[in-house]
Amino acid sequence: MTLASVQGQPRAIDALQAALRGGAVHHAYLFAGPEGVGKELAAVGLAQALTCPEQPDVGCGTCASCVRIAKGLHPDVTWVMPDDERVSRGLAGRSDFTGTPSRELRVEQIRGLQERLALRGLESKRKVAIIISAQAMNVQAQNAFLKTLEEPPSETTLILVANAMDKLLPTIRSRCSKVHFGPLPVELVAKRVQEERKLDADTATLAAIMAGGSLGRALALDVDALSQRKDVVTAFESLRGEDAVGLLRFAEAHGGSREDAEGALELLVLWTRDVALARAGLEDGLANRDLKELAREAAARSSDALLHRRHSLLEGARAAIARNGAPRLQLERMLIELFTEAAR
Repeated sequence: MTLASVQGQPRAIDALQAALRGGAVHHAYLFAGPEGVGKELAAVGLAQALTCPEQPDVGCGTCASCVRIAKGLHPDVTWVMPDDERVSRGLAGRSDFTGTPSRELRVEQIRGLQERLALRGLESKRKVAIIISAQAMNVQAQNAFLKTLEEPPSETTLILVANAMDKLLPTIRSRCSKVHFGPLPVELVAKRVQEERKLDADTATLAAIMAGGSLGRALALDVDALSQRKDVVTAFESLRGEDAVGLLRFAEAHGGSREDAEGALELLVLWTRDVALARAGLEDGLANRDLKELAREAAARSSDALLHRRHSLLEGARAAIARNGAPRLQLERMLIELFTEAAR
């Protein structure tokens, strides 16, 4: 893996390679964009290019230094990430923590990073820090990190990888060179999913569309959940504002856990897009192509304003659950508000 091998992000990679060729590497980068679109791979590639002894400013990807960076083992490349991320990657166990592993990046982790960056490099002249899920820094951690951005150690490059750039303080964003990563082309994601998961072409394409151009999410999608999407969509479209019991039953069925609720909401956001496309006569772009007739029926009884409101409420529920809101309660609130307005 090198910068040149990162697929689907030509603008971002071209900008980084130009900075390397011109000797204009910034002391801090903010790689911003959706989850699973190549930001972390690009961070690894940039770290390799900055420290590779074989091909400086390019990175060979095969020397001992580059291989250790890819494995997270290089002494001069420091990785920082939330504790729950470390657990999910198998880098730590739940028994290593007292209580539930934190989903935040804490100020203690930032201070530990600052101590490491103050030391001289062991093998490379340049030190690199890769901060995964940088948006997870709590306020204290962000304020502590500002000191490093304002007075960066010499020969140091900081790479912040963030899925939600707006959660970072404006002062942090303004001190970083921003590199934007967009959703990957559906065709690219579908091809990789088909190859790696041995799925048929239609299922792989559906997974790519539902993942919103995120290869990571497409590879992690539960194929059984894909097959159940029709039941979720059909149940949702059968809901009516006057049937309060039906609304509560839907929330109960899909709000049993955070993962279940997020999966249902993600599917309904995509379905709302399908209905909007059907309403505009753009059925070739439907994600749920096997539900074309249902999309037409839903489009016929919906207005543009209602679909816009539905999208806003669905995204609001997703955001609330991401902030640790009770999944079932957030689904209930969203459904009651949505169908109460629709019935007016």
